[in-house]
Amino acid sequence: MQLTIGSKLHGFTVEDAQDLSEINGTAFVMRHEESGARLLFLQNDDGNKSFSIGFRTPPKDDTGVFHILEHSVLCGSRKFPVKEPFVDLLKTSMQTFLNAMTFPDKTLYPVASTNERDLLNLMDVYLDAVFHPTIYSNRSVFEQEGWHYELRAKDGAAENAPLDARNSELVYNGVVFNEMKGALSNPSSVLFDELQLALFPDTAYAFESGGTPQAIPSLTYEGYLDEHRRHYRLDNSYTVLYGNLDIDRVLSFLDDAYFSPVSREEAEADRSRVDQGLSPLRPRELHRQAPVVREDILRAMDTAPENACVGAAFVIGDFSDPARILATDILLDALMGSNEAPVKRALLDAGVAAEIVAYTADSLLQPFAVVEARGIDGSTSERLVPELRSAVTRLVEQGFDRELVEASLSRSEFVMREHNFGMADGVAHAMTALCGWLYDDAMPTAYLRYEETFSQLRAGLETGYFEDLARSLFLDNDHWAKVEVVPETPDTDIEKSELARRNAQMGDEERTRIIEAEQALRTFQTADDSPEAKASLPRLTLDDIGSSPVEPPIELDWKTPITTLRHRIETNRIAYAYRYFDAGVLSFEDLPYLSVLAMVLGKLATDSHSAAEIDTLVQGKLGNLSFYARVFELPETQGDPELKLVASASALEENAHWLANLPREVMLESDFGDAAKIKDILMQRKIDMEQDFANSGHLYASERARSYYSKAGVLGEQLGNVDFYLFMKDLLDNFDQRADDLSKRLRALSEKLLNDNLCTVSFTGSDAAYDAFWKARPALGRTTQEETRLEIPEPSVRNEAFVVPSDVSYTALGWDSRLMGGAYHGAWSVASRALTFDYLWNEVRVKGGAYGVGFKTSRYGNMRFYSYRDPHIDETVERFCGASRWLDGFDPSPEAMEGFKVSTVAEMDTPIKARQLVLRQDIEFFSRCKPEDRARIRKQALETTAHDVRALAPYVEQMTRHRAVCTFGNRDAIEASGMGMTVVDLLGSSSR
Repeated sequence: MQLTIGSKLHGFTVEDAQDLSEINGTAFVMRHEESGARLLFLQNDDGNKSFSIGFRTPPKDDTGVFHILEHSVLCGSRKFPVKEPFVDLLKTSMQTFLNAMTFPDKTLYPVASTNERDLLNLMDVYLDAVFHPTIYSNRSVFEQEGWHYELRAKDGAAENAPLDARNSELVYNGVVFNEMKGALSNPSSVLFDELQLALFPDTAYAFESGGTPQAIPSLTYEGYLDEHRRHYRLDNSYTVLYGNLDIDRVLSFLDDAYFSPVSREEAEADRSRVDQGLSPLRPRELHRQAPVVREDILRAMDTAPENACVGAAFVIGDFSDPARILATDILLDALMGSNEAPVKRALLDAGVAAEIVAYTADSLLQPFAVVEARGIDGSTSERLVPELRSAVTRLVEQGFDRELVEASLSRSEFVMREHNFGMADGVAHAMTALCGWLYDDAMPTAYLRYEETFSQLRAGLETGYFEDLARSLFLDNDHWAKVEVVPETPDTDIEKSELARRNAQMGDEERTRIIEAEQALRTFQTADDSPEAKASLPRLTLDDIGSSPVEPPIELDWKTPITTLRHRIETNRIAYAYRYFDAGVLSFEDLPYLSVLAMVLGKLATDSHSAAEIDTLVQGKLGNLSFYARVFELPETQGDPELKLVASASALEENAHWLANLPREVMLESDFGDAAKIKDILMQRKIDMEQDFANSGHLYASERARSYYSKAGVLGEQLGNVDFYLFMKDLLDNFDQRADDLSKRLRALSEKLLNDNLCTVSFTGSDAAYDAFWKARPALGRTTQEETRLEIPEPSVRNEAFVVPSDVSYTALGWDSRLMGGAYHGAWSVASRALTFDYLWNEVRVKGGAYGVGFKTSRYGNMRFYSYRDPHIDETVERFCGASRWLDGFDPSPEAMEGFKVSTVAEMDTPIKARQLVLRQDIEFFSRCKPEDRARIRKQALETTAHDVRALAPYVEQMTRHRAVCTFGNRDAIEASGMGMTVVDLLGSSSR
């Protein structure tokens, strides 16, 4: 139907209508008359539709109440009284996005689906969750998702001994509690929190909205309920609809089912409070912070010495100037976005730190810029701000290099055109809209509009706009702060000491209450939902699934100078060019150096340009230029995998000739003799890996475990996991002695590998862009007679536990299905979903308190269990090992089985961006997979029966019997493990 300003429809009034070219559609701003709820409808032809509802939720302390509420409201509601409706939707819907997020000042609940009926179902569950959660009648939800006490028998306590202070230990547990222990093991996260506190000490931004492990246990159940009543109100809500929706149907549903009835409920609750002599509950307001300057704040943190860091933060201004926020993002990229950016280069050359990271913290009332220095020592931390200001002053006085800033501006425009943010577009747009709308009802689309802003900023290149911005941000700013995170090992564990003291002081009555509360929680967690509760959830059937998405096939072009995989995919006028070089000509000992080669290509000077000039050309002419090693496996047999070096580049189609010229120059002319720049790159990668070990340990644990049973895993270790880290660490420890040899090795590797007869090209874009690419002569003009020589050692199981600076653990157990016989079947996809969102979710997340857990399989053989931010190791592995028994007894209702199949196939059919589709098709080509293989696996998944899933139990049992286990994490948990793993202090690199 046609919406116009002033239109009234189902209780909503259209207040504004704007053409929005950035989404190829129209934005309609509406208000629900009865409730005052705000609504933004972003109408276009996108079939991946979305809905989100958000609330302004400024915290008043560090208890993480809004984070805990974000988890809790999705644990059952009035209309859908099941324990885990969120998980049930993951198991049964066609969602393309389903999540909830807590920000520093808001909480957002977004969903997306390509099926409108499914989207309405998701909206129904989410809206009932936020307005009618079961948290008021079920305290166990608060204890499960937030925190609770547990009394555990001490090691050595007699069986059935009373849990008194002598025989027990008191501990905290809870999903959010454990999540934040993991999140705040990251020194950069701690630094960010301290900078926010320093900048905004008198506002809600002084607090960690996710909660700190120290403060979370001070949150009371009553305070938690009060915050929900106060903030989860329609007059405090922001709803965003997106895509090709039947808006009449959607608005009718919103008004009839929720907005009007909930508005009346809220009005009645307000009247009731007034009758009791109380004022109506209202959400807290956000307030601006008056300018402050805070320097030399030291924050002690129990972490490794390598994690020392220092940061300075500068308030940009106000949310009401989106152009200034975008300009700051471009400015930071131009000045500090790469090693050759002038300010970062000055800071590196001055020895301030091994790594400098600069970014914008937006989506806040007062956005700010952060400059973080990593890999510091105590003597250099004081120099960050003086050296930063000195470098900026020189540049401002000289005037910026126009090409430098213009390149960063072009890069930003490319990112916006590609719009590849790893989530449904409508969800990304909803978050963007709230950058202004949350603070001003007149700004729902201000941050969605960027085309005119880019034009203004281009004009600013001629007027000194960016110089003035740099001056006001870094030199003349009266609102900034500096914080240093200082690694420090405390004499005592404060949390353990506090719990021990509490345990010693508790009387029998309180001890009994804790035991009974935990028993009540376990009863809640283990109880099945009633048939009536299960029946309340909306469900799709297999009839709702459409046909498999049609993908344009790859064309093999033999007529070009280099064999080319020609993709014909809609790309929004972007061209993608990938070169795949066969690395089988290398030796196994070459592989770590191959990764170093990939890291430095594009970051060094060439015969024709300086490193800074190369950086500016890449930013200005390309969307990206990167190099990396990729392992390809055959799906049916384990055989030797193939290894290729990938040169990845993208550009606007009008710059397609640069896809040929610039990568060719980098590959043929790079100066590998610049040891200082190479050392910088290696140090930065080392720092990144050390932080990732503690933040994303499940990825490293999974890859390490894979090396126990797979040659592909053995390759992966040399290329970018633990073995590569140890190689890199040793190389840096002896860099001066090895620099000349490294230079020679890199040059020899490039000459051996980067040859036309080892190359296959993959190109995506229009015919005109394709012609321009080949006319620019992308071939390197050289060949090699080298023969295949890569011999990969046989894998062997080595159960290992890597100690990293984290308060939680990450554990993986894996095996290769190809070692057990049988071709990959679509039933594995269904079984993976059932194990992840049923058995593992209940056992490891709900009962065990881990933040995340899963089971994944691949048609290329890799099977793995993993846990994420997990307080346990041995208990988790035992639950992994119990998966086969659960699978053997798998007997879902027909409706549940259909739901597993619907959600499995919907995930296979989820729309993906052009870049991801190109890469997936390239992987399938090099892995000898046929296009019809995907269709076959999809069909098998649709036809899977419970018997088919049960038939996989022996394979899972065999998998777990090998005990190929790896864990990363907390020293105390690792040393308490009884699994007999080899313990490695990874950052210290010692084993025992």
